[in-house]
Amino acid sequence: MFIQIIQGKCTRQQELHEHLDTWRNELGSGAPGWLGGTYGFTDDDMFVGVVRFDSRESAMANSGRPEQDAWAARMMELFDGPVEFHDCDDVTLLMDGGSDSAGFVQVIRGRVDDVERLRSMMTTDTDSLHQMRPEIIGGTLAIEPDGTFTETVAFTSEEAARHGEQLEPPPEVRSDLEYVMADAQFYDLHRPWFASR
Repeated sequence: MFIQIIQGKCTRQQELHEHLDTWRNELGSGAPGWLGGTYGFTDDDMFVGVVRFDSRESAMANSGRPEQDAWAARMMELFDGPVEFHDCDDVTLLMDGGSDSAGFVQVIRGRVDDVERLRSMMTTDTDSLHQMRPEIIGGTLAIEPDGTFTETVAFTSEEAARHGEQLEPPPEVRSDLEYVMADAQFYDLHRPWFASR
């Protein structure tokens, strides 16, 4: 799997939401390898989009379409300033990889020196995690070559997520969390929306 993260400030939220829906309805069927996307805005107008393709080749082929160029140019006009794009070939799924039925999504961006420790934390003993935090539906972990990561976690609801945050994790899990989340930024998408093939 290949993931592209799109992030930027946008106060024209309804227009951007509608424009993204236009892509799904009009361009999505002509994009081989497109799997889906998770989108939303934070309280301070930061847009975050996490788009999934089956491979980098499929994503680049989509970017090369003339109709994609025109659509992307219009999208850029809707942002208040610069937009960041992060391309990730290194993708790990947590549980079922998330769900379009999630009521709340948290996107976490950070950087680590030990990528294997991060990946192991995400994939080891998911059964215990699911028992302890049943509100976590799943997620994705996208890692860039320099160790920058974007973790997208889907929850049944924000209320359940906040309740789960109060639970004390086992000591070894707490140690991993403190390492991974040391300088991480959290983007809470209170009203996420989804697109999938």
